[in-house]
Parts: sequence; structure tokens; C-alpha cells
Amino acid sequence: LSSSSGLTHESHRKDVEQVYLRCSEGSIEWMYPTGALIVNLRPNISPASYKHLTVCIKPFKDSAGANIYLEKTGELKLLVRDGDRSPSRVYCFGYDQGGLFVEATPQQDISRKITGFQYELMSKGIAADLHTASAPCRPCSDTEVLLAVCTSDFVIRGSIQNVTNQAEEQESIIHVGVNKLYRQKSKVFQLTGETGNWRGQIKTLLECGVKPGDGDFLFTGRMHFGEARLGCAPRFKDFQRMYKEAKDKGLNPCEIGPD
Repeated sequence: LSSSSGLTHESHRKDVEQVYLRCSEGSIEWMYPTGALIVNLRPNISPASYKHLTVCIKPFKDSAGANIYLEKTGELKLLVRDGDRSPSRVYCFGYDQGGLFVEATPQQDISRKITGFQYELMSKGIAADLHTASAPCRPCSDTEVLLAVCTSDFVIRGSIQNVTNQAEEQESIIHVGVNKLYRQKSKVFQLTGETGNWRGQIKTLLECGVKPGDGDFLFTGRMHFGEARLGCAPRFKDFQRMYKEAKDKGLNPCEIGPD
């Protein structure tokens, strides 16, 4: 978390402050914004790898007081307008497309304003998985499923207990009952006290039309801004078939128990 305050620059409303961030994910909180911030993302990797990175930012729900621009060689491209209240909106761009320039907007009372957003740096391949614009709801091929098992942040066998649709955010929340936990990067799926069963929530796009149904699925996906996002999710019996076929041919990219 990087935090800054504009009150210390009250007499210099045009001040531009540089901020350097080394972490691959985190958040910026700018209290009482005045002037501007240049946010320099400098992850601890080889500069030669920068061109393979995607940057995503997600403004805080009550973020206000500044516009956020993409800046490259002095040219500004508006990313987030002050007051834009698009819920859960995520803005992504290639690392080589420029840096972030956060400019305070004129305010009568800056003491009531806090500009803030979360950010994540990821490889362009992972970003494409999360933001597949062309066909976000299409079923995965056998090869894609087997690869997802090896590379996803979470892999579970479970059933759909319920689906909550959020029309305003254009998202669906899948409430999952877990039968077997193969892997999870964060503790999204946890034991519930009353039943002693593992449960968790996975988000996906509303347009995918996910509905509760019988049977088990293999749920895979990525963590994105602290939330589990759905990747490939074949029926478990279909996964068992494709896993066995690949194993018999020696083509499995990684081992996982399909029981």
C-alpha cells in the first residue's frame, strides 16, 4: 500500500510527485489530492521482460478527486474520469503503453476526497485468460483444460450450490460446494463452521448465463484483485475422460489425481 497526502502541498497546487512501486500488486491511496502523481511501476524483474507485462487497475468504490491517465512521452490518454462510478470496472493496458499519471481535479473542499485504486502486474498470457473479449464464455478445449489444471491459481472439484446475478456489475457469483481441493493460491475456499464442508465463491461474466445444476465440475481459474475468476470448468466426468486419454498417450502436462 502506497499512501500520500495533498495537504502537505497545499501551497503548490501544481506540484507533481513521483511514486515508485516495486511490488507486482498493491494499492495506491492519495488523500486530499492536489497537483499530480506520476506512478512508476518498477517490478523486480529484468527490464527486458517489461514488454510481456499487462497492468490492470481497479479504482476504489468511493475513489474521488482526480482523473487517472495513461501517459507516454508527454501524451495523456484518459483512463478513469473523476466521479466515474462504474462498479468493479477494471482497466488494463500493456506495460509498454505508458505509465500512470493521476491529476487532481479542482475541488472546493479537498478534505473530503480520497483517490485510490488497486493495481496488478501480470503476464500478457494470464491477462488474456482473464479478459478474453472475443469469446469469454466458450467451452475450453481438452488441451486448454489440461493446461489450466497445471497453471491455474485454484483447481477444485465441486458442485454449483447457487448462482447470484449482479446486473449492475454484469457479473455472476457462483456459490460452490467443494468435494476435493487440488490447489488454491489464496484462501477463497474455506471450511464452513455449521456443516464442516468446504465452500467458496467464483465470479464470472453475467452474459455466460451460469445456472445451478446437478453433477460435479472441475473449476479452474485465476485470482484477480482478491477474487476468484472462473477459467475452464468442464463437467468432472469429461475431465476424467480427457485426463485418462492424455495420460495413456503420455501427453499430460502435469499430474493430478482425477478421483
